Amino acid sequence: MLNEEQLLGNGNGVVDCSRCGEKVSAPCFSCVECCGFYLHKTCAEAPLELNHPFHRHHPLVLLQNPPSSYTRCVCDLCDETCEKFIYHCSCGLYFHIKCALLTFNIAESNLKELEHVALEDPSFSSKNDGGNLGECFGCWEPLAMYTYFSLDCGFNLHKRCAELPLKMDLLCHRKHPLVLQFNSERLACKVCQVTQQRGFVYGCSPCELAIHIECASPLPVIEDKSHQHPFTLFWRQIPFICDACGTEGHHVAYTCGTCSIMVHKKCISLPRIIEHAFHVHRVFHTYFIRKEYFESLNCIWCHEVVHTEHGSYFCADCSVILHVDCALKEEQLYCIVSQENEADKSLDIPVNSITEVLETNDAGEATLIEHCEHMHYLMLSDNIREHGDKCCDGCLLLISAKFYHCSRCDFFLHKSCAELPKMKLFSKHACGETEFYSGLKPLILTSACMFKCGLCMYLSNGFSYKCNECGSPICLRCFALSLQDVVKIPWHKHPLLLYYNYQGQCSACGKDVVCPFRCKDCNIHLCPWCVLRPIRVRHKCDKHLLALTYDKINDYAKYHYCDICEKERDPKNWFYYCETCDTSAHVDCVLGEYPLIKLGSIYNEGEHPHPLTFVKKFPYYPECIECGERCEDLSLECAEPGCNYIAHWKCRKSAML
Repeated sequence: MLNEEQLLGNGNGVVDCSRCGEKVSAPCFSCVECCGFYLHKTCAEAPLELNHPFHRHHPLVLLQNPPSSYTRCVCDLCDETCEKFIYHCSCGLYFHIKCALLTFNIAESNLKELEHVALEDPSFSSKNDGGNLGECFGCWEPLAMYTYFSLDCGFNLHKRCAELPLKMDLLCHRKHPLVLQFNSERLACKVCQVTQQRGFVYGCSPCELAIHIECASPLPVIEDKSHQHPFTLFWRQIPFICDACGTEGHHVAYTCGTCSIMVHKKCISLPRIIEHAFHVHRVFHTYFIRKEYFESLNCIWCHEVVHTEHGSYFCADCSVILHVDCALKEEQLYCIVSQENEADKSLDIPVNSITEVLETNDAGEATLIEHCEHMHYLMLSDNIREHGDKCCDGCLLLISAKFYHCSRCDFFLHKSCAELPKMKLFSKHACGETEFYSGLKPLILTSACMFKCGLCMYLSNGFSYKCNECGSPICLRCFALSLQDVVKIPWHKHPLLLYYNYQGQCSACGKDVVCPFRCKDCNIHLCPWCVLRPIRVRHKCDKHLLALTYDKINDYAKYHYCDICEKERDPKNWFYYCETCDTSAHVDCVLGEYPLIKLGSIYNEGEHPHPLTFVKKFPYYPECIECGERCEDLSLECAEPGCNYIAHWKCRKSAML
């Protein structure tokens, strides 16, 4: 039996309601046996079934606990977790008791609960960081947009959303009046095409139609700082194409008579300039572009044609263009450039890593240079026959085409690696643990240290670009690939395009891949790591260079084995092959665990008194001084006369930890 109490005697005068879980003070109901069971008066008097005007199809049933099949039950008004008593409908609606009763009272125009609640002025709130107040539970627009009830009442609610008419006639739906209701069918708004999961909508059940509160009562005139003229409301019976974003609009349009443009309401406030994670320069919003301006009119995000008679984001310096929806698709991938920073390009100044050009040839190429990452002069060469088995100290791949080398030490750089800038602005990097893009970051070219690439996760002692803020390094190969949206591979006739929003299976390794490089014409998808595989490599299993191969060399099943691990090889996957010796091997067996560590390079870290050299001892394998096992893999050896130190790299690394 429950007893109505005026005062509570637990010392602080506050207890938890056993139905809704919130704090309750007198008057309330409590158990006469003093077992600690208390109820708000409203919770105690809540009906077991509630015939709610905003949900006329079925009654809302009071449940003691959320259904067990739901790991997390969320209220369809306030979007907070429901843990105790809830109102529930088989349509999939869930409400806290207080939320169900408040909306019932709103529907019945019974606002006694809010009569004594203070109202807050939105103009005052916006000046005092009102953007952090959250959204109204009714329309889910920002609370500081309109006059709202004080947050002391426990609800985020605009005054106008508590006084909405229960029925409304709109030009865009003349068959039936629209009724204020919950969006239990989760219908997309007929005007803006967005599905609102919580709060109220105006709906027509026979026509299965819903319209957001904000879309049902649009403002007649809107001014925004992104456009020099005001926009005027224009109701339309037929769809239109928005001049700002190039997509279809329905019923509610806004026009600028001066500029002769028609736009969605949401597109009035499009950011004028953004920095995007997939382009190194700022991109500007424009309403149209002359077609002859660009070599290609394909969006760098989706690779589909951009119709330049409508709005887009573009970079005039690079002829890069994006659909508006593609540019703003992922909130964590862009940031808006404020008006006061629009002209700031202080970081966008290239710093050359070639500190001095000492000699040039007739074609104007630098033939003798001084490089910021090496102590001696470097000479240009194209003698692959003499130096073809050497690795570039920058990217750690075999030397090819033109390269610079040092005549005094074993140092080589591809010409392309030598010409990389000392500092580069980088967009695809988020410092720390944040998932949101926070603008361009300056990365600095560094060398002479071991590092783990933050993208491919390989250990390397080549060159890296290091973030000036968080210190995270990126190897040259990953850095170069991350700047490209299109790549060419030698054995495929079409370019491969990077698709950011695509999942599939890599044609080279067979693994699942997100954001692959794809061919628009052929059924080929490559993960970034397979795109980065070296075309030619050297391995102890063969005296010749092995070539990365994508095609079947032999259809006989007995040939589909790896000559290194002697295990079966999937003929559909890429592999390394020597045509002369008919040697074939898994990609991972050839590259090993440390493909980006240059053999013969010096390692100065750790406690050993002498410099150590990276080696792979073949054909003989001395014993590791740390573990006693044979050094068959990457090892560190001391070249100091009389010092016979040699250890596995793994053992040496673990000894330092």
